[in-house]
Amino acid sequence: MDLRGKVALVTGGNGGLGQRICHALAKEGVHIAVMYAQSREQAEGVARELQTSHQVTAAAFGCDITDQAAVEALVAAVVARFGRIDILVNDAAFNKSVPFPDLDAMTMELWDKILAVNLTGPMRLIKAVAPVMKQQGSGRIVNISSVAGLGPTGSSIAYAVSKAGLIHLTKCMAVSLAPEVLVNCVAPGLLEGTRATANLRAEQIERSSSTSLLRKAADKDDCADMTVTMCRTETMTGQTVVIDAGRIFH
Repeated sequence: MDLRGKVALVTGGNGGLGQRICHALAKEGVHIAVMYAQSREQAEGVARELQTSHQVTAAAFGCDITDQAAVEALVAAVVARFGRIDILVNDAAFNKSVPFPDLDAMTMELWDKILAVNLTGPMRLIKAVAPVMKQQGSGRIVNISSVAGLGPTGSSIAYAVSKAGLIHLTKCMAVSLAPEVLVNCVAPGLLEGTRATANLRAEQIERSSSTSLLRKAADKDDCADMTVTMCRTETMTGQTVVIDAGRIFH
């Protein structure tokens, strides 16, 4: 798909990885809807920087992706502002560090919140944008999962399960939305300078880097570039690409 002039909705677009994805897409001439949950000022700053740096149109949109009415209003607002939605990047996520053996700390309230944001939220967004993309005759959806979705690792059991679900949701939605809409997934390993990493325990961060073949964290720009590739592709769908400096092989 030729990306110039297309419109992307990037959830969590003001986060560490989300900003890189926004800039990578804008560099290709994509107009950007930067979705945020709480940090309005930061998201508006990202939108201004995108416009200045890449001469594209960009705007910030607030949304609680656990709220169905809010998601539907978000999609309607983006279409009203830009006239279309060609790309959805599901990057918004929530985590809290809870050691796997500590089941008492993994409360059902925390479980419900993590699953609501990390798995049900993307499902709500995909369902909301699907009719728009189908009517346009084309669309690209990229889900941002994690290597925690490929093995029992990560910040908590709930986080790992939510990311595993997102990988399988990618496959199921690729089947559901073909042939007009292509759905793929990026599964990063440890990323430095993100809110998710800030919520990890120090020993988790050290273990992730030291046990990778390349002895370093994954690169946010690599993840952003892969997102662009998945938006441009015409023949890849239902796939998950791992970028983790060589820790997980699948």
